[in-house]
Amino acid sequence: MSRLERTVGIYTLGCKVNQYESEAIAEGLASRGFLVVPFSQICDAYIINTCTVTAESDRKARQLIRRAIKNNPLAYIIVTGCMAEVFSDKLSKIEGIDYICGNGNKLQVINALEDLFEQGQKNAFPKISLSPLDEFEAMQITHFDRTRAYVKIEDGCENRCTYCIIPEARGKVRSKDSEDVLCEVRALTAGGCREIVLTGIETASYGRDFNNGYRLADLLEEVDAIPNIGRIRLGSLDPSLMKNDFVNRIAKLKSLTPHFHLSMQSGSDKILALMKRKYNSKIALEGMERLRAAIPGVQFTTDMIVGFPGETEEDFALTVDFAKKAKFLMIHVFPYSERRGTVAATLPQRVPEEIRHRRVRELSEVQAKIQKEVLDSYTNTTVEVLFETYANGIMIGHTDAFVEVACPVSHSLQAQLHTVYITGNDGKKCIGTLCPHAHK
Repeated sequence: MSRLERTVGIYTLGCKVNQYESEAIAEGLASRGFLVVPFSQICDAYIINTCTVTAESDRKARQLIRRAIKNNPLAYIIVTGCMAEVFSDKLSKIEGIDYICGNGNKLQVINALEDLFEQGQKNAFPKISLSPLDEFEAMQITHFDRTRAYVKIEDGCENRCTYCIIPEARGKVRSKDSEDVLCEVRALTAGGCREIVLTGIETASYGRDFNNGYRLADLLEEVDAIPNIGRIRLGSLDPSLMKNDFVNRIAKLKSLTPHFHLSMQSGSDKILALMKRKYNSKIALEGMERLRAAIPGVQFTTDMIVGFPGETEEDFALTVDFAKKAKFLMIHVFPYSERRGTVAATLPQRVPEEIRHRRVRELSEVQAKIQKEVLDSYTNTTVEVLFETYANGIMIGHTDAFVEVACPVSHSLQAQLHTVYITGNDGKKCIGTLCPHAHK
């Protein structure tokens, strides 16, 4: 079998950083002559890039591994990512896995796959490769999906929030050299990418490991100065970052989108303290108001965890009240999930599962009404939409503030920026019509 006949399917679970790393692996495989195909196909090899942020993430990873083995029992199975880093012992008991690779040297899966094909038979027991999580792994991408590319600028987290296992999976903060980031963004822009998302495990910590004082705002200013740069979007940010100096600097940038995803987690100060977060509800709201005053039309999205140990009905009510005050465009609501090895897993006053799920439903219902109100404010206005997907005569895209917009068209307008007149919404996305002769 020639290399070009060797097919590899890659499935990515979890965050934008994982998506970036999977793309880097795919490009590395292609450069060695492998053919990367959809994971759903019968492949000669499968790579599952795992997440372990919740128990559900682990369940999905195991399900995908077993699906790959069932699809082709002779295929080589490689598992990488956060679950592989933290729970390699559990994964090694799944018969059929050939290689388990942690997050320290993820591109090693390419060499591992070549070695497996060279030896010509599956491993009786998986080889496990866990490298130290103390250096930023050099990787870059040149391709992008549709109109958008993720660029990883940071790895690791040192916040040690009591519910989170990610510091164990990702290690200490490591930042990508600024010139490497700029070179990658320049190349993607030259290749036609219209929107770049700068992301990391703890994006707000970018530069903390540098000894020259260079931080996220400095990087954003340099990226903003790249000729012909399109939209620049930021990954998830800690609300404590939104101080006056940071807000004043980013408000002057021409390419940074007026949308911020804040890793909020709760609206109860008691629960935020138990989580060991670096802010309270007042600090978060003040930061949001600071941004709203400095950047017209800014929108916010967030994550919320409900049912954390010790969360009373009063605490949950404070989270609901916070959501009403904050007026998020979207909230991703999760029930608290115990993670072995975290402080929160040992805390008393566990909230029963049925109450956790009831709170997910209640907060989601409140947020649905808030989202409808936010979207209503766009009716009878015009917005700039970067179109991404086309199906059945409908083009879907997003405004710079991350409002989803659907528009009937006669043909695909993928990767094009158009002015759209908003006529209404369905509670999830705005509906509009193309303004004539408004294509950029």
